[in-house]
Amino acid sequence: MKEEQSRKRRRGKHKKPQKTQPSLLPKHSTKLHKKTHQQKNPSHQSSSSSSSSSLKSSSFLDKMKARLAGGHFRMINEKLYTCTGKEALDYFKEDPELFDMYHAGYQEQMSHWPELPVNIIIKWLKERSSSLIVADFGCGDARLAKNVKNKVFSIDLVSNDPSVISCDMSNTPLRASSVDVAVFCLSLMGTNYASYLKEACRVLKPSGWLLIAEVKSRFDPNNGGADPNMFSKAVCEMGFTSALKENKSSNGREIEWPELKPCIYKRR
Repeated sequence: MKEEQSRKRRRGKHKKPQKTQPSLLPKHSTKLHKKTHQQKNPSHQSSSSSSSSSLKSSSFLDKMKARLAGGHFRMINEKLYTCTGKEALDYFKEDPELFDMYHAGYQEQMSHWPELPVNIIIKWLKERSSSLIVADFGCGDARLAKNVKNKVFSIDLVSNDPSVISCDMSNTPLRASSVDVAVFCLSLMGTNYASYLKEACRVLKPSGWLLIAEVKSRFDPNNGGADPNMFSKAVCEMGFTSALKENKSSNGREIEWPELKPCIYKRR
């Protein structure tokens, strides 16, 4: 009897751990859930890392493209300032895409300026009669024509717009004495810029206006630029009168034009 009771007790003691076994399953299950959750995180981090890497790569490519575009712009810009208008015309005829490349770089440069000279000219025209006929020499994207009511002859070396006349600015198809205002907004670029001004004088009506906007450094004698008084004197000797002071014309004498400093942009 004692042996049987002892065996029963031992069996009872042996059964107790079996009762605690089911309670381990939820804990074991929870741990699996946590592990599964932890396994998802690396893939999420990997995705984020891949996305970040892609953005960095895209940003790097954009920067490289911007640098290449900036380099092309500076190269073309220097070319235009150091050749004649005829040479520039032939240059763009060989590869018209260079003109688009140049103007894209030009727009990028202008985006950093505190004020655009063309806007000052637009304001000047809007304060006067819209009946004035305008010739915009070196019009670029023809912004002037798009922002005034005046009749505007937009002239440039290359025309991607049907409204723009493509030609050498020293030899335009405009009739003599046919316009009231001739505009040169940052466009006295060729080494023969004086011939552009002579062409403007030809197409202007008597008492017509000649408007010139240029980079200040080109008229800074202290930094290699032209003497602004000498330039103004040369223009007046063509038969113009300065809006600020009176000057006599050349009376047939050869006009001494100052050499204008090329506007060369440096890489940032």
